[in-house]
Amino acid sequence: MKLNSKQRSFLKQQAHDLTAVVRIGKDGLTDNIIENIENAIRVKELIKVKALQNAELSKQELREIAEKISKKSEIEIVDIIGKTIIFFKENEKKPVYSDKIKKI
Repeated sequence: MKLNSKQRSFLKQQAHDLTAVVRIGKDGLTDNIIENIENAIRVKELIKVKALQNAELSKQELREIAEKISKKSEIEIVDIIGKTIIFFKENEKKPVYSDKIKKI
């Protein structure tokens, strides 16, 4: 599902109070982290992933990590704020946000 700007804005609002369910540490992006992201987003549709301070990632490196995850797992990048990435993937069986954003 390709998101438009209004849908992204809605998802950013919904993600505001969420806590990061996956954290990227000094080892960077690993297969285990990608697997954790895939498992979490399968259940929740909308998640936050945070890069810890000891990861020492630049904005560009964080963007590259987000794009790599997005391509590999077919997940939409909603936004990158500081060291936090917001991801979305539609869950057709148990929609949490999908039904709402389709109306936008």
